Amino acid sequence: MRARDLAELVRLPAVLTAPGDSLVGAAAAGWPHGKRSWAMPMTSCCFYLAGMALNDYADRELDARERPERPIPSSRVRPRTALALATGLTAAGLGIAGAAGGGTALRAAVPVAAAAWAYDLAAKQTRAGPVVMALARGFDVLLGAGGHRRAVLPACAVAAHTLGVTGLSRGEVHGGSSRAAWAALATTSAAAASAALLPGSSRRANAAGLACAAGYALTVGGAQARAARHPDADTVRTATGVGVRGIIGLQAALVAGTGALGVAGALLSAGPLARLASKVVSPT
Repeated sequence: MRARDLAELVRLPAVLTAPGDSLVGAAAAGWPHGKRSWAMPMTSCCFYLAGMALNDYADRELDARERPERPIPSSRVRPRTALALATGLTAAGLGIAGAAGGGTALRAAVPVAAAAWAYDLAAKQTRAGPVVMALARGFDVLLGAGGHRRAVLPACAVAAHTLGVTGLSRGEVHGGSSRAAWAALATTSAAAASAALLPGSSRRANAAGLACAAGYALTVGGAQARAARHPDADTVRTATGVGVRGIIGLQAALVAGTGALGVAGALLSAGPLARLASKVVSPT
């Protein structure tokens, strides 16, 4: 087993989309964890990687038929290795949250981990799948907020984006439907509008948030509109990949609106890195 195989298993480039969730929550709540705010993005990354490994463990029989090139069906990674990795990363995420943020952070981290495991092991192939995944990302925003209510609306925006992208992703292999793509475009539009309309801390913050929200809507929404017109597997897969990476733009918009322009800029810089890395290891 090579490092490349594990990177492919956990969709490594896509982990760059995870830290922004908890940073959105922390910025909205006024950085409740103080100097330990770095720990919540680390927790988010652990949960994201765990979810990807668990996804391939749970889908190993389906992937053997539909995506035999994946690490488990191609025998490059053993199923028990994927399960052990998912378990270890989940435990690491919970441990980091508890050590850095105490009981409050640990209580906020448990729903994120629970939703991720529920999605992969039970809900993914059901109609509830996209909703459960959306809850996982929404809870991840609240993790960074330490439970503060000020992060509820940003959490809903991130959850809306996730709902649309997850629903659209179901057509990656056999093709999707125009209805799913239009639905994804609707949730993207709602998320962008939420980010643009949330009251900012200053005119400069409002302008930055609006610019980021517009860029997000054009990038992600444009790909979804193309999938709505041509819902074949290749177009849907491309739109899904754009949506997976595109959440960074939404996160930056939500953070910029709070006045944390440096953090928003750092998030935006992850976008090009994710696109470059995606040429080496697929994020979907």
